[in-house]
Amino acid sequence: MGGPYTERMAFFQDPPRLGHPLHDDRVLRSYLARALPDDARREATEALTGLGELAAGKLYDLQLEDRENEPRLVSWDAWGRRVDRIEVTRVWQEARKVACAYGLVATPYEQRHGEHSRPIQAALIYLFNPSTDVYTCPLAMTDGAARTLLAHKNQPLVDRAVARLTSRDPAVAWTSGQWMTERTGGSDVGLGETEARPAEGGMFRLHGTKWFTSAITSEMALTLARPVAEDGSAPPGGRGLALFYVETRDAEGRSNNILVNRLKDKLGTRKVPTAELTLDGALARPVAGLSDGIRNIAPMLNITRMWNSVCAVSGMRRGLALARDFARRRFAFGSTLSERPLHLETLADLQAEFEAAFHLVLLVAELLGRDEAGSATEGEGRLLRLVTPLCKLTTAKQAVAVSSEILEAFGGAGYVEDTGLPALLRDAQVLSIWEGTTNVLSLDALRVVAREGALTPFLDRVRALVEEARDAELVAAGQEALRAVERAAAWVSERGRDPAAVEAGARGFALTLGRSLELAALVRHAQWSIDHERDGRARAAAQRFARHGVDRMLDARDLAGARALGDDQPMPLG
Repeated sequence: MGGPYTERMAFFQDPPRLGHPLHDDRVLRSYLARALPDDARREATEALTGLGELAAGKLYDLQLEDRENEPRLVSWDAWGRRVDRIEVTRVWQEARKVACAYGLVATPYEQRHGEHSRPIQAALIYLFNPSTDVYTCPLAMTDGAARTLLAHKNQPLVDRAVARLTSRDPAVAWTSGQWMTERTGGSDVGLGETEARPAEGGMFRLHGTKWFTSAITSEMALTLARPVAEDGSAPPGGRGLALFYVETRDAEGRSNNILVNRLKDKLGTRKVPTAELTLDGALARPVAGLSDGIRNIAPMLNITRMWNSVCAVSGMRRGLALARDFARRRFAFGSTLSERPLHLETLADLQAEFEAAFHLVLLVAELLGRDEAGSATEGEGRLLRLVTPLCKLTTAKQAVAVSSEILEAFGGAGYVEDTGLPALLRDAQVLSIWEGTTNVLSLDALRVVAREGALTPFLDRVRALVEEARDAELVAAGQEALRAVERAAAWVSERGRDPAAVEAGARGFALTLGRSLELAALVRHAQWSIDHERDGRARAAAQRFARHGVDRMLDARDLAGARALGDDQPMPLG
């Protein structure tokens, strides 16, 4: 029975609710209208409508219900046999079937719409990812493995694996892992200690420990190991590593001499079964010779970095959708949050970051689609090799910052685990670490600039995008992007003879290029939206994003200050 106190304390805050993630997403719908031919848009819209219903309905509901469940390692059976079986969550079990049905990996390999196949895939990933507890992790590596095997034209491995990796049939489909990180370090994979010793029939036996292997439930993996000669010698460094294909179990389901030592206890992506493995004679086959493994695995990294970028923008979008709905439901200080100017200002800033990131990601997907369809120019190929790491590092940093602000927009509820909201931030943090940290990718971008002259097609693309603007405010925003890129190009040219200065400024250089290209892409789309949709919201986003600033370049004083602050010993004033 309730008394007077109970009756007086009857308020309960309504939780945020998701609308349909296609129908309610102006940015995605507008992009599809601009970028896709009619037949491709109709087919994509039909698929995205169905997937969106699942993402906002069955999958999202299951995700909230299944919040506390995590993968579990069963090392032994009841009779003492080593089984190393990993039980995944219900969300992952359902996500596997949905991913196959909607062709999240298959789409770019079927090539139903040629160069538009990758942007369509990106849109599918964008809707799928936030409701599936990062099941995109094995899917990204699966896509990357298929592309890598095809790139190296290893026909026996292509025949063995690619049809399974790209299948829409859950009974047939495989996923792939990617085992690179060892105890010697993550990004510096050239220090890898895993050895590959010759075995029967041109195969090798792998021996070593892989410290961090995501999605260990996959049927296969691509991994790096160091071939050992008969005299026991092994070439050092990254050049001495080779790329190997490994199946995790045999036809009877027995382990391929792969021991799962433990599952990693991580800050986020806790539903992803990330393991520490011992390879105790795992049978493997070389993919592309017995050296240059790091270079040979590059096709996989390019694909997984694209997925990383799509997941970054999809996470931002999910957080914004929830925050906007909550703002309409939360009554405080005499009105709903959606009527408070300061709250609206905060959400508008986040929306501008998201929209800019979205258009950069889809630009990369378009370039990748053209490259795979054989329609890319030589300059676009160089541009793709530069913008892939730029896109990954830029959108990852934005996702972490935006997700932090999103949690704050919910007040205390954003900090409470059973709302499901903290996972937005915890899962975002991996995006700037996995597949290359911001600093590592910044140096990668510098290498592409130095070796391939990629700044020339980059500048050309920024100019082409901003030249589409005719609206005065968009012209001004576009010029801001162009000025920042030209300053960055001048800086790298002037500093080219000082390696320390170039390395110290690499992050600022890369973020300047990334954010400038975001602004240019947003300006181009905003002009189209004004012309064809009579909609000025993308223009407002471009203006706001330009005010946030795109120039992140350092100067000489920053370098000197970094050196001084890196030393904790007393230093005389001078």
